[in-house]
Amino acid sequence: MANTNVAKKAEAKLPALSLDMMESDAHSGLENIQQDDLATPRLKILMQLSPELEEMENAKAGMIYNTVTNELYDGSKGIRVLPCAYQRQYVEWADRGQGSGAPINVYDASSDILTKTTRDENNKDRLENGNYVETCGNHYVLLVTEDGDSTPALITMKATQLKKSRKWNSMLLNLKVSGKNGLFTPPSYSHFYRLKTSKEGNDKGSWYGWEISREEQVNDANLYNIAKSFAESVNKGEVKVKYEEESSNSDQKVPF
Repeated sequence: MANTNVAKKAEAKLPALSLDMMESDAHSGLENIQQDDLATPRLKILMQLSPELEEMENAKAGMIYNTVTNELYDGSKGIRVLPCAYQRQYVEWADRGQGSGAPINVYDASSDILTKTTRDENNKDRLENGNYVETCGNHYVLLVTEDGDSTPALITMKATQLKKSRKWNSMLLNLKVSGKNGLFTPPSYSHFYRLKTSKEGNDKGSWYGWEISREEQVNDANLYNIAKSFAESVNKGEVKVKYEEESSNSDQKVPF
C-alpha cells in the first residue's frame, strides 16, 4: 500500500505537457527531411491478381488501395479528392525479368519518344532496343476524408485508363464559374471529385477502372490553400514520381 502511495505522489509531481510547449518546438527533429525522403502515397485499384489480395485479409478486387498507409477503400463508394496538378510522362521499361525492376528512362510530355516506337502484337510501344514505352497520366490529388482531413496522393492512369485521364482533364478545363469579370476557369482544386471503380472488359479480358464525377465546390479556405501549396510544389518539380515495376502477379497492366 505504501509503495502505491509513493507512486501516486511521484506521478502527481510530473509537469503537465501543454500544447504551447509543443508549439514552441514546432518542426524540431524534422529539419533535415527533404522531399526525396518522403513517400507520396499512390492510390491504385486492386485487380483480380493483385498480390495485396493474398497479403491483406479484407482486400478485394475493385477496392482502392493506399500504398503508404495500407488503407483500403470501397470502390463502389469511392474516394473524395481535390485534383491539384497533372503531368504526362513516358516511361521506358525492359521486359519483365530482363531489367532491375526500375525504369530505364522517364521522359516528360514534350518528348518525341513515341515517334520512335512501333506497336507490337501485345499493343506495347516498342523501341528498336527492345524496350517498351508506357504512357502515364499522373494526377496529383489531395485525398480528403469526410471529416475534412487531407493527404497528398498520386493516381497514375495508363493503358485503358488513359481515356479516363483525358476525360477528367476535360472536365477540369471545361468547368466555368461566374466571377465579377464574367465566366472564368477555376483552379483544378476548386471542386471535389468522387472516384469510384467499376468492372470493365473487352475480348482480351476484364479489369476494374475508374469512374469520375464532380461534386461540390470547396468552401474551406485552409483546405484550398493546402491544395494550392501542393500544386505549386508539383509544378516546381519538388514532388517526384517513383516508378516501380508491377509485381508479376498483378494485372494492373490491363489489356489495351
